[in-house]
Amino acid sequence: MKKLVALMMALVLALTMMSAFAEDAGTPDWSLSDYAAHADIRTELAKDYTGKTVILHSNDVHGQLDGYAYIAGLRDYFVSAGADVILADCGDFSQGTMYVVANKGAAAIEMMNAAGYNVVALGNHDFDFGYEQLKTNLESAKFTTLCADITVDETGATILPGSAIYETPSGLKIGFVGVDTPETATKVNPGLIQDISFATFDKLYETTQAAINEVREKSDLVFGLFHLGVDAESKVNGYRSTDTLKKIEGIDMVLDAHSHAVMTAGQDGEPIQSTGTKFANIGVVVIDNEAKGIESNFLIPTFLGSSLYSFQHINETVLAKAREIMDQVDAEYNSVFAKTEVLLNGEKAPGNRTEETNLGDLITDAIVWSVVKEGGIEQDELSDVIGLTNGGGIRATIPAGDVTKKDINTVLPFGNTVAVVFVTGAELLEALEASTFCTPDPIGGYPQTSGIEWTIDTTKPFDQGELYMLDGKETAYYAPASIQRVTITSVNGKPFNPDEVYAVITNNFCTAGGDTYNVFAKSIASFDTGMTLDEAVIAYVTEALNGVITAEAYGEPRGSLTIIK
Repeated sequence: MKKLVALMMALVLALTMMSAFAEDAGTPDWSLSDYAAHADIRTELAKDYTGKTVILHSNDVHGQLDGYAYIAGLRDYFVSAGADVILADCGDFSQGTMYVVANKGAAAIEMMNAAGYNVVALGNHDFDFGYEQLKTNLESAKFTTLCADITVDETGATILPGSAIYETPSGLKIGFVGVDTPETATKVNPGLIQDISFATFDKLYETTQAAINEVREKSDLVFGLFHLGVDAESKVNGYRSTDTLKKIEGIDMVLDAHSHAVMTAGQDGEPIQSTGTKFANIGVVVIDNEAKGIESNFLIPTFLGSSLYSFQHINETVLAKAREIMDQVDAEYNSVFAKTEVLLNGEKAPGNRTEETNLGDLITDAIVWSVVKEGGIEQDELSDVIGLTNGGGIRATIPAGDVTKKDINTVLPFGNTVAVVFVTGAELLEALEASTFCTPDPIGGYPQTSGIEWTIDTTKPFDQGELYMLDGKETAYYAPASIQRVTITSVNGKPFNPDEVYAVITNNFCTAGGDTYNVFAKSIASFDTGMTLDEAVIAYVTEALNGVITAEAYGEPRGSLTIIK
């Protein structure tokens, strides 16, 4: 009874205290515990922060430009409450929506400058337009960017400082260490990052520790800006934040990214905080200046896009800047070119990284059509043509209704081009086995396919072989020592033959050995059409489907994949 009374009191408090959020019209569909949590946040915001330093942090923003007005506004609020404030980001700001894709990530830097960020780490997607483009973008950055574990091949030096000390107006010295996941080597088109190398395995821990040591003795506290995450996919190599914390010392807290996790501590209580993605939350760490210790840490939800509440702490100047950029892109990409009768599933899991989806079917059908239509494959080869794209490259859902070019660009934002790689059936099996090694856990390399009937038996273990090497460098993935989990029944209705040569129509990221597709980089032959995936899909829907994605054709996944659980 006491617990119920407490929850009801929290509900009343949450509904009446509007200092942080204002309720719109409508009936909120939230639980009492949700209201209680938001009441706790209001209590935190109502405190006097004199004598405190507050770190506000973001991660995996992925082009949500209006969110920068939220973190800037929250910074203004904490300053007005007496705090020294530091803005930090843990990477993946350059990719995710057309608002940053259209300008190859430059708009993200512009917005982070406008918001007043102090220190930033890099994520894997910040390399999506290539290392050279990233360097060009960062030339205009007014913040410190850190990366301890990526080096330039020619010199052996880190591409950026690994650590830095920020001194607050009150004299508190806070060290920051930036670390990016070694998985970047195969999560980015390898052809765009040929001149740099990523610290792997124990080297990751060694370079991270070295960067910590550079600032530890001179700092009151040290924070890791880690783009490592906690995904099961990363466990096999020990590349998660939780793994790294076990191998290093001298970090007071990790501000984490990569897995889009929402957490204020690790599963076993590790000092790790992560905000999710696209400013769903803003991370807060409160430090007592006199005690020189962390007093509290929590997340503040922004309710971005919600009709229930409006976030009150918004910097209007930053918001105006975001809208200026967004309006320019919208004017170009918001034209409706088609309709879909069904929702096209762009989710991560369950979705394109765990199972066959109707959107994966649509995309692979489109890229096959784009090559066959243009005569890229000879007619006598058509029965041996397969479509395949990595599920991690599918980034958004398209709801039923009108479809704009912006929708397709948001689904396929990387600018990857349609490419064809010729492999034997045995090599195709290897690619499928490697790219589903942790299924049913999500994996970015998960194959969405067209033209084949195949099965994954998740009751059987992955037979881990040697670590894949790409251009003489270690990757994050292993070759299968044997094919145990995957079988292919047929290709376009013909019996599968491991000795047959198949034309796999995919993308240039996969043909270069991206994600788990190392075997494609060693193929018999390949060629690039130069057509981007989004262009191929737009053309397919417009010409082949007459502008309508029907429920008959794509209402459900076609059922070409069977998963044994």
